[in-house]
Amino acid sequence: MAQLDLRRKLSILADAAKYDASCASSGTSKRNSVGGKGIGSTEGMGICHAYTPDGRCVSLLKILLTNFCIYDCAYCINRVSSNVPRARFSVDEVVELTLNFYKRNYIEGLFLSSGIIRSGDYTMEQLVEVARRLRVDHNFRGYIHLKLIPEADPLLVEQAGLYADRLSANIELPRDEALHRLAPQKDAAVIKKAMADVRLKVEAAKPQKKDRARPPKFAPAGQSTQLIVGADGAPDAEILARSSSLYGGYGLRRVYYSAFSPIPDASATLPLSKPPLMREHRLYQADWLMRFYGFSAPEIGAATVGGMLDLAIDPKLAWALGRREQFPVDVNTGPREMLLRVPGLGVKSVNRILQVRRWKMLRLEDVARLCRGIDKVRPFIVALDWTPGGLTDAIDLRTRLAPAAAPEQLSLF
Repeated sequence: MAQLDLRRKLSILADAAKYDASCASSGTSKRNSVGGKGIGSTEGMGICHAYTPDGRCVSLLKILLTNFCIYDCAYCINRVSSNVPRARFSVDEVVELTLNFYKRNYIEGLFLSSGIIRSGDYTMEQLVEVARRLRVDHNFRGYIHLKLIPEADPLLVEQAGLYADRLSANIELPRDEALHRLAPQKDAAVIKKAMADVRLKVEAAKPQKKDRARPPKFAPAGQSTQLIVGADGAPDAEILARSSSLYGGYGLRRVYYSAFSPIPDASATLPLSKPPLMREHRLYQADWLMRFYGFSAPEIGAATVGGMLDLAIDPKLAWALGRREQFPVDVNTGPREMLLRVPGLGVKSVNRILQVRRWKMLRLEDVARLCRGIDKVRPFIVALDWTPGGLTDAIDLRTRLAPAAAPEQLSLF
């Protein structure tokens, strides 16, 4: 094969990396360096051409070390049997690209994954060496996210955690049976073991009593994973149940959802069309409810139809419309856990309500000032001067509150 120039490699390997959604830098902390000097920062910023909860768009160098792969996963564009242009970076090239892009203010860090070449150990060694050179040789303090090769030697995983801010090993499919069928070289048990080992090391690295020596940092931003939506037939309720077990079992910071995208020369066992992007969006909303609003996966699942989230309205509103007996909630006396379940009230709004009501009784206009929009909130609350009256019929409310047409989620790619 003819030697590719660096620009062509970057084009191929950046495009190949776009299918991995499991990257963000939220939750990491500032790294110290020798003499207090160094380049790169994670302060107040995220990574990876994604949107943070406050609406900021953040950037990273998101690439594969190589899209050559010895595995033949049916859903992967980079599988060994796929007819796609191939490229491979050297360790030096990734290091130089990261430093040069950062100095030009193009990026705030690096997300590095790879196809499997030679073996899991060899591939993991290459990924770790990139991070080591950045940290040790160039004193780089910016964000680094490394993809774990689950079957790699645990010592390599340990080294990866010492240099990277976040690690991720992708579960890929909600059903273990589907992973075995569509990715025969992958083993769900091996992936779970790698994730369990990371959790143990992250917990061991947390500071203990003050009189003990502080252990070295290990993946301070934790670990994440990705689930592909729409490739194996799993309904949304099953996907959310899997996510809930992953959060509880492995202490994950995030589960990312990636709508399956049909690929050239795909297996006949895969769907011919992609799921609507709104489905991916609704899963993220439901995931948010589990992580920050006190909802359980079975509660959200009970509000689905045939296990599928409603694409026309958000999952919180769908749940509330199915639980009209629990509403309205009095904003002046209702407990925090019930206020969080009121459609239209976010965590910040609820916190403001709890703070203000210590000093005064809230009227409807006060609630309107404390939340983004009162129209969705009004039918589900009682205030000093407001009761919802006839706004109680779930079917009527659905018609009133559902958007005229459910918009598609924006795709970054």
